Amino acid sequence: MSIARTLILVGVTIIIACCIVKACNAMMPHLAPEVPAAITDTKGLLDVKTAPGVPEQIKQYTGFKVSFNKETHLPNWVSWELTADETSGPALRKGKKFFKDYDIEGCPTHADYTGSGYTRGHMAPAADMKWSELAMTECFTMANMCPQVQALNSGTWGKLENKCRDWAIRDSAIIIIAGPVINPPAPDEFIGNTEVAVPKQFFKVILAPYANPPRAIAFLMPQGKVVGGMQNTVVTVDSIEALTGHDFFASLPDSIENILESKSQFHKWNNAK
Repeated sequence: MSIARTLILVGVTIIIACCIVKACNAMMPHLAPEVPAAITDTKGLLDVKTAPGVPEQIKQYTGFKVSFNKETHLPNWVSWELTADETSGPALRKGKKFFKDYDIEGCPTHADYTGSGYTRGHMAPAADMKWSELAMTECFTMANMCPQVQALNSGTWGKLENKCRDWAIRDSAIIIIAGPVINPPAPDEFIGNTEVAVPKQFFKVILAPYANPPRAIAFLMPQGKVVGGMQNTVVTVDSIEALTGHDFFASLPDSIENILESKSQFHKWNNAK
């Protein structure tokens, strides 16, 4: 091969390589980095865009926010921030009574659950409200309850609640959103005179906005005993959004939200420093 021909081939190769590098560089801004940027604005993290067409009445209680569904007689979701300081306090669960909130349309009564075989499962748990006597009292509203079998309520769901308190202490504060999953097209089991729908699954979405870097994790648990522990119920926030139609953490910039909601690794979350 002549020297001139060799030089031409080398030149063409260099040009092609430069084009490839240029194309890759042009794509880089569109590729999500592995580590999300710090969250500088935490306003709106407790707000959820409820699935379109789902009945909703929002009520802000002292320690949590409820989106209530008058047709299922369940919360669509319940959100709250849990700080390290709020994991302990003087308020006691003892003596508190479940109550119907007459400000909430379709709110069930305590009696709707009696004899049903299901417990009154707190979405925002009483143990997260020990910091305030009023918050503790209000968390017994029936608008904060879902029918749960005892094996779940006092089992893996309860263990996850305990873990959340550990994580709140570690990360200074976390955002928690919990609720039922009602299988389409409609629930197939109801309890009580109010006909409270019985969920087949429950979700919990957790965000640590002040961690460095910030992180998120989600859990999807069946109505029953969980086999394999909570780590076997870990999913991404994206998957909970796809399942429920709700949009979580929409106030975050897309560049941060997309990373956080697509990743969910229990061992990394649980063992984070």
